[in-house]
Amino acid sequence: FEQNSLYDNNIRIPHETLDQYLWDQFSKWTNKTAAICGITGRSYTYGTLRDHCAALAIRLQRKLNLQFGNTLAVCLPNIPEFPLVTLGAIEAGLVVTTINPIYTAEEIARQLLDSDTKFLVGLASNIAVLREAVQLAKLDIPIACIRTTNDESLPAGTIDFAELTNPSGIHYSELRQHDRTPEDIVFLPYSSGTTGLPKGVELTHVNIVSNSEMLSVKAGNGTVVLPTTDTYQDVLPCVLPFFHIYGLTVTMLSKLRAGCKLVTLPNFRPDTFLNALAEHKGSVLHLVPPIIIFLGHHDGVQAKHTDSIRNVFSGAAPMGTPDAERFTARAPKVEFIQGYGLTETAPVVLMGALGGRNYASVGSPCPRTQAKIVDLNDPTNTALGPNCSGELLVRGPQIMKGYHNNRKATEEMIIEGGWLRTGDIAHYDDDLQFYITDRLKELIKVKGFQVPPAELEELLRAHDQVADAAVVGVPHPISGEVPRAFVVPKGGARLSEDTLKEFIAGKVASYKRLEGGVTFL
Repeated sequence: FEQNSLYDNNIRIPHETLDQYLWDQFSKWTNKTAAICGITGRSYTYGTLRDHCAALAIRLQRKLNLQFGNTLAVCLPNIPEFPLVTLGAIEAGLVVTTINPIYTAEEIARQLLDSDTKFLVGLASNIAVLREAVQLAKLDIPIACIRTTNDESLPAGTIDFAELTNPSGIHYSELRQHDRTPEDIVFLPYSSGTTGLPKGVELTHVNIVSNSEMLSVKAGNGTVVLPTTDTYQDVLPCVLPFFHIYGLTVTMLSKLRAGCKLVTLPNFRPDTFLNALAEHKGSVLHLVPPIIIFLGHHDGVQAKHTDSIRNVFSGAAPMGTPDAERFTARAPKVEFIQGYGLTETAPVVLMGALGGRNYASVGSPCPRTQAKIVDLNDPTNTALGPNCSGELLVRGPQIMKGYHNNRKATEEMIIEGGWLRTGDIAHYDDDLQFYITDRLKELIKVKGFQVPPAELEELLRAHDQVADAAVVGVPHPISGEVPRAFVVPKGGARLSEDTLKEFIAGKVASYKRLEGGVTFL
């Protein structure tokens, strides 16, 4: 009853670091576009991306004196420089921690401190928040700024990112070859796991490389992307954020390995998203259910936006069958593939087959991945048979190394035998198709983003008129869920719902706000 993959379990996982893996084949498509901004048209070919990454790696080592294993924080939306920052840092032997650019200064400061960040890269337009975050963290961290328009000025006291990445005058022989191994940490994204506050997830080179290989296998009617040739290149409009593990591995890293063209979009706006689909002829989309709902319902979606789409990969939240069918009615040539994963699994552990119409299922285990269902009250974690509900446990080469500086949380998450507890309730049917039906973990999922109740509860209790607070997720027709607070005011306190909503809104990213309201007890 420990279920193996229905796909190719004999796939080879290269034993190499991520930079070696990603640059292994780039010479095949040097002149093809690697990343282009869907708003401004600013772009890099694979050849120029390679040159700029090498220049950045050398200057991170030589000019900024960063050491192997140091952490670089990237706080950016989806722009063409995002892969440049990450790949340059990795080639320099650094660890990359990704930060949501809409975070408040307090949220950024917390991550900078916990990750022991030594260098920060962000947008010039976001410098006020970044400076405040560094001050709150009481750290002396240099900040490199990216200017996305020609008329932007460089903020005083910051480093010009364009100068760091300029290949002029750089000799590749100056690069100190790092001593990182495939088992070393390469990314440190933050996740709440099954409970509590966000924790650093230690993802190794092997985790990312293995998951990229898993995503490239034939599943059902074919592979998600087609081989890049002299005459063909898949195009991916990238609206899911690269700072999130879904966008990072599934959309960005694995597709750069395949030689795809990434059309970066800094956020989801109907006009810019539809323009990118029409102008760049997007062929493969990685989406979340709210965007699939938009494509199925929005009056502005026309044939010119959907004609070129071949495959749609959906993840991060359950997709309803009616929503998928409404979209496919508009785009009948599109084939869906649904996946399931966690930040702690780099991320994909279950995926469906192209051409399948069972939209309720998240598929079966990826190659070289095992999954089992266990009874919630069984301390032996013995695997259950088909059609039995319990907690989903998974294991494979994509499982994280552990939580950063949190041995207790790691031991609660990864148990005997290397099995990772997902915190999700699931079952599989007689065809070995898995279904996610409920959550054990406390997380609230807003448009696919994690909102840990403990974080909001801690902030609410910090208010001088709040005695205690609890936060839960409530259903929402667009966002899936939104946070709702239950608050016990201190004796004699006169609190209003708007007061607490504004208090929280000033301290967290927009998707963590109390859109579900406040109930006083």
